[in-house]
Amino acid sequence: MTEVRTAHTADLDAATLTAARVLLDEVFEGDLSDQDWDHALGGVHALLWEGERLVGHASVVQRRLLYGGRALRAGYVEGVGVHPDHRRRGHATRLMTALEHTIRGAYDLGALSASDEARPLYTARGWRPWQGRTFALTPLGIARTEEEDAGVLVLPVRVPLDLGGELVCDWRDGDVW
Repeated sequence: MTEVRTAHTADLDAATLTAARVLLDEVFEGDLSDQDWDHALGGVHALLWEGERLVGHASVVQRRLLYGGRALRAGYVEGVGVHPDHRRRGHATRLMTALEHTIRGAYDLGALSASDEARPLYTARGWRPWQGRTFALTPLGIARTEEEDAGVLVLPVRVPLDLGGELVCDWRDGDVW
């Protein structure tokens, strides 16, 4: 039997955080940098347990996205992964259901950057591909992030969005989107 639990990073013990990092390292086949892991911290985690074993993780953190002359509070999804032995059982859907509850209750919109293979999971849940141009607010000013255009998806919540507009994310080290 599997169970999804949610908790803020501050409420997770070191053993749980270590288990989540180990899981994501396995899920992403060693391609999860320290910066990627850092991006997943500081918000609400959805943790999928099978008994005492962590088999799934996802988190939502707050970011600021600039859109239409406004700074919007975005629930940004990070670190979504299910152990390879537990895939194709609806576990990612359960993790996203928990995070979307948080996004709808606390943010102006949801946002994430998806790989091509993960994209169908999100679009089936109502996440919309951003069709406009993307940018990042860098220490040197606003910079175009053309390589990210096709991967950004949003979940409209409180603000009507023109998906063909321009979207600017706040700065962070590593992958900005």
